[in-house]
Amino acid sequence: MTTVTFHSEGSRIVGFEVKGHSGYAPEGEDIVCAAVTSAVRLTECAINDVLGLEASVKVRDKDASITLKLPGKLGQTNESTCQALLAALMVHFVQLAEEYPDHISVLEV
Repeated sequence: MTTVTFHSEGSRIVGFEVKGHSGYAPEGEDIVCAAVTSAVRLTECAINDVLGLEASVKVRDKDASITLKLPGKLGQTNESTCQALLAALMVHFVQLAEEYPDHISVLEV
């Protein structure tokens, strides 16, 4: 199962961790893993490449995980944009979890 954990400080989403394989289908055929990976890549590219921010990204192959943490003091426009991106990512993952409850779970801490 893939577990997605969103980390917050007050009302601010400060990052997320995605861990594990969904187990929906064999590697290369798993639509749940593909949806998760694509959404994470899009979010990371939007934050780091398009907005030019320096969110910390750590990929660990040993436990099939990726972690993204926003930098502090982004300024009002970048902060608002990042919060919208992360909130949309959360909604996307919650909807996937509703459709594939045995393969993905979403937590907020």
